[in-house]
Amino acid sequence: MEIITFNIATCHVVTNLRWKLVDKSSNLCKSKVPSGTKARVLCARVDHRSESLRFSNINKLFLGNPDQGEGSKSINAPEGLKVVDSKVLSGEYDSYVIHRDEDVENISGSGEPTTKVLIPGLPNESRGECGAPINSCFCEWKPKLNVHYEKAGCQNVKSPPVLFLPGFGVGSFHYANQLKDLGREYRVWAIDFLGQGMSLPVENPTTLLKEGDILEEKNSIWGFGEETEPWANELVYSMDLWRDQVSHFIEEVIGEPVYIVGNSLGGYVALYFAASNPHLVKGVTLLNATPFWGFLPNPIRSPVLARLFPWSGTFPLPASVRKLTELLWQKISDPKSIAEILKQVYADHSTNVDQVFSRILEITQHPAAAASFASIMFAPQGQLSFEECLMRCKMNNLPICLMYGKEDPWVKPIWGLKVKRQVPEAPYYEISPAGHCPHDEVPEVVNYLLRGWINNIESHGSNVLPLLDDSQSIRYNISKDLEFTRGGSRKLVKVRFFGSGFSIWNWINSPVKSQLGKLEIKSG
Repeated sequence: MEIITFNIATCHVVTNLRWKLVDKSSNLCKSKVPSGTKARVLCARVDHRSESLRFSNINKLFLGNPDQGEGSKSINAPEGLKVVDSKVLSGEYDSYVIHRDEDVENISGSGEPTTKVLIPGLPNESRGECGAPINSCFCEWKPKLNVHYEKAGCQNVKSPPVLFLPGFGVGSFHYANQLKDLGREYRVWAIDFLGQGMSLPVENPTTLLKEGDILEEKNSIWGFGEETEPWANELVYSMDLWRDQVSHFIEEVIGEPVYIVGNSLGGYVALYFAASNPHLVKGVTLLNATPFWGFLPNPIRSPVLARLFPWSGTFPLPASVRKLTELLWQKISDPKSIAEILKQVYADHSTNVDQVFSRILEITQHPAAAASFASIMFAPQGQLSFEECLMRCKMNNLPICLMYGKEDPWVKPIWGLKVKRQVPEAPYYEISPAGHCPHDEVPEVVNYLLRGWINNIESHGSNVLPLLDDSQSIRYNISKDLEFTRGGSRKLVKVRFFGSGFSIWNWINSPVKSQLGKLEIKSG
């Protein structure tokens, strides 16, 4: 595999690079995508300290930029949101966060004794702590299908490789805190699924219209039409496609079995991939993994039913659904809608979501974003259900670790606990306060737990799991407060470990027992 690597001083240049990749007439795109089948990789250094240059800061978007010239637009802040000053992880400059007035609810709901544990924070450059440099790269999977990924720590040649898979609607950028922190001791990669992030098509998959309509086609969105370019003839955004994408990436780019970590949709894909390719996986960590994806029948499991939905997950989509898709996309891609979704999935509304917001907003500007979103929403089911994937992994003795944010409004705790019931030997960590994306909301905690779990596997059990005092404690439920420093202040997060003796009935009863115990103490 040929690899092209170079450094870029600022992310503003990386942004320009991205749009050149989208433009099929670009010289850079032509040099990156060869006509032959030999895979090539294009890499660029990412400076996450200036990442807000990729689009615009939330404060500039909502409040307007005082440096803007005439004709520049500003957008008012969405109702119910406040834009407040905050300190961020890497320095003392002003940033902006989504905030609400009421405090985040943090209820342990257990009668277990709680102890406090001080854990490391993220690398703080103001104190001379350097995070691992992150490289942004592209590799070609198939003609016209380029996979974007970011990597860090590749100099740690004797360390285990770790691959992160993102959730729906985001990309590798969502794991920046893992790459710059864990990349100091592991080899770490994060990819963008095809149809998402920066792995969107580099050109329109539909054939051009007649000559008089070329200008109209150029200014319109991509991915709708009846005539398809040869490279997109069998393109279907689905679990099966992403499983195959991950398989190719591990075999061709990483070159050895990995620890695979997935959030939300990425969690399901991680499990699906591990169940299908156990020889390429050292262990699986699920971060609030969605237990289902796709509502339409799988063409292999249900070929007759699948014929009723010939456009299921296909890219491009039929021209007949274009107007409806555009109408829905205007609402979904609106900055207010994106901000509201982030407000839902982050339990601690003091979390800085500036970079995540701007990166999501930037992705929505891609001409193929609307059609790709619609295709993924109508994706067929995978060949294996979530439960079948779990059972296959269990039969193959693949280590599994579960980390779930307790306040997730979408994947409620009961879903994670159902997984725990199927694989009782898997360590389960319930994190509070944390919502659907604990790796971004409390990266210090997730990184600490992930390090400990990998060390436990690599040492064949000699190093005990995180939060446990000894190997015998694995049967019991343990609750501890993890304390760390962020932006000059201390934060406290409660983590409950559920051992192999866990039962859902005891979990339901524990809050009741706790309240009864408190009443007995008061009455005594």
